[in-house]
Amino acid sequence: MDLVEVLPNRLHMLRFPIGQAYLWQDGEALTLIDAGHAGSAAAIEGAVRSLGLLPERLERIVLTHCHRDHVGAAGELAARWGARVLAHRLDAPVIRGESPVPEPVLLDWELPLYAHGLTVPEAPPTPVDQELEDGDALGFGDGAYAVHAPGHTDGSIGVHLPRHGVLFTGDCVAAVGPLMLGVFNVDRARAVASFRRLAALAPSTACFGHGDPLTEDTAAALARAAAAS
Repeated sequence: MDLVEVLPNRLHMLRFPIGQAYLWQDGEALTLIDAGHAGSAAAIEGAVRSLGLLPERLERIVLTHCHRDHVGAAGELAARWGARVLAHRLDAPVIRGESPVPEPVLLDWELPLYAHGLTVPEAPPTPVDQELEDGDALGFGDGAYAVHAPGHTDGSIGVHLPRHGVLFTGDCVAAVGPLMLGVFNVDRARAVASFRRLAALAPSTACFGHGDPLTEDTAAALARAAAAS
C-alpha cells in the first residue's frame, strides 16, 4: 500500500493494488472515506501511525458504495477502534451481507477488467451504524455531506466538503487514464446523470475510487469529462 499526500495536514490517499481509500484529518480526529480490501486493516493502521496520528482517533468510516475493494477492512477497523460505519441506505443491506452484491451491466471492453477486480478478497459482512440519505451531514470536514450518486450501484454516494473544495466521487468517476465515467455500472444512464451532478459541484480537489486525485483545473476538467460522457 502507498501513502500519498493530497492536501498537507488534511488529506492522504491510501493506494492499494486495486482501488484506494482516503484519510481526512480534523486536527487529531480522523475519518476514512472507504476502507480498502479485506486484510488491509494493519496496513491502514500503520499508515495512520506513520503520519504521527493515532488510529484510536478514527471516528468514522464513510463508504461510497458496497463493492469489496471499498468495504473490505471497514468492519475490522471499526471493531478495533470504535469507528462508526456510514453508508447509503440502499447499499447498506449489501454491506451487512443481507443482500447480494448487484451485478453490473458490463460493456464488452469491461469484461477482463471486471474479472481482474474479482481477484480482490470478498468483503466480510460489515455492520452499518448510520444509513445515509442524500444531503445528510457526515460530521467532519467543516460540513461534509453525502451526495447520492446512483448508477455504479443504487446506493453510491459522493462526499462533498464545500468549505474545503474537496469532492470524493467513489467509483462514479475514474481517473485511470483519461478522466471518465467509472466502469461496472448497474445503470449507465443514471451513472452519467450522477457524474454530471457531481461535476456541477465544481470542486478544487477531486478524489476518485481509482486513479490519482485531481488538484489543478479540477472543476473545468470534471465539467468537460461529464459533458463528454
